[in-house]
Amino acid sequence: MSKKRALLVVMIACLLVSLFAGSAFAETETEPVQVCVTIANGTIVLAQQEVGVTDVDGDGVLTINDALYLAHEAAFEGGAAAGYASETSDYGLSLSKLWGVENGGSYGYYVNNASALSLADPIANGDKITAFVYTDLTAWSDMYSYFTVDTLTVKEGEPVELTLEGVGFDENWAPVTRPVADAVILIDGEATDSKTDAEGHAVIQLTAGSHVISAKSDTAVLVPPCCVATVEAGAATGTANVTLYVVIAVLVIAAAVAVIVIATRKKQA
Repeated sequence: MSKKRALLVVMIACLLVSLFAGSAFAETETEPVQVCVTIANGTIVLAQQEVGVTDVDGDGVLTINDALYLAHEAAFEGGAAAGYASETSDYGLSLSKLWGVENGGSYGYYVNNASALSLADPIANGDKITAFVYTDLTAWSDMYSYFTVDTLTVKEGEPVELTLEGVGFDENWAPVTRPVADAVILIDGEATDSKTDAEGHAVIQLTAGSHVISAKSDTAVLVPPCCVATVEAGAATGTANVTLYVVIAVLVIAAAVAVIVIATRKKQA
């Protein structure tokens, strides 16, 4: 191959690479993703806020930092300027203010119930992001917890089964998930009579409307879990069936009475 031909091939290859890279960057820059953001500071202060994430910090990647910034911009009084801040530390991009709280860097953040390495971790469409302020600033014993189902739709009065899991660490600091027992279930911040059993299971019932379900424990410092429930008005399925049977029975009796009345009138005529 001649030098001119080889040079031409190299130039064409470089052009194709630059066009592909530019196209990929443009897609990242212009196509936002939808995520849900939950923030806790001892209690849930933001429950599964839907956020359309764009590259607000201009690093060319959609990250946890972008999502949290935009969640504050949408839901915190005074916006992100008042409630949120991040900075580069020895551990990478890290939180320095969350939901208006500045505590020297004692925060945590998870994506889809898995611990994130830094705020610069990339995110994808449909991700569930949870960020929290540590409440135990001595032993940092706050344990991340979550329900195995984080959204649900049920009928009013229908039993709702929940399972609560907690994330701990083994001797090698590898994450270990285990059931959380004896935790009190909260509905819209109010304690119920329902507690989780040894397997983390609990059963509750809900009234019509939208509710935030969480939990607390007297034996562990829990990062409050979050499940958003939509409850449709009306009786649960079992009650509805009983009501249907009663209506049918009444209609049958009414029809029988009508037949008897008509037959009696014919005889009298």
